[in-house]
Amino acid sequence: MGGRSENPIVKKQPVLITDAARSQNDQFRSRQIRYVSMMSVRAACLIAGAFLISARPPWLGLWLVLCAAGMVFLPWAAVLIANDRPARSKAERAASAAEREQQQQAAALAQQPVDEVEYLTIDGEHWTEPEREHRP
Repeated sequence: MGGRSENPIVKKQPVLITDAARSQNDQFRSRQIRYVSMMSVRAACLIAGAFLISARPPWLGLWLVLCAAGMVFLPWAAVLIANDRPARSKAERAASAAEREQQQQAAALAQQPVDEVEYLTIDGEHWTEPEREHRP
């Protein structure tokens, strides 16, 4: 009988770096790029509107309305998109749900009354069972 342990081997799953959330700096940088690109499109709408007024193409009114809409709505959309964080992954949602469930269970256990616990007393060679109360 060798000194081998009979304990089963516990296999741990490796952590995949692709499952990790993006860092705050990376998220901020991508939001900055989206904001600047949308504001560049707004500036292009202003320049296109000025060019259209001087060129007087057919359907000038329609083109000017489209440019004006771009200049008005793009800043609003750019701010909304720049302030939005990316959606949480399945793993993040599952971890959050598990944490909420664990907190609810802890709160439920804290509210339950603690019953009297009966202990078995072992004293050397003698042991006695606890006296049980007879409840009607």
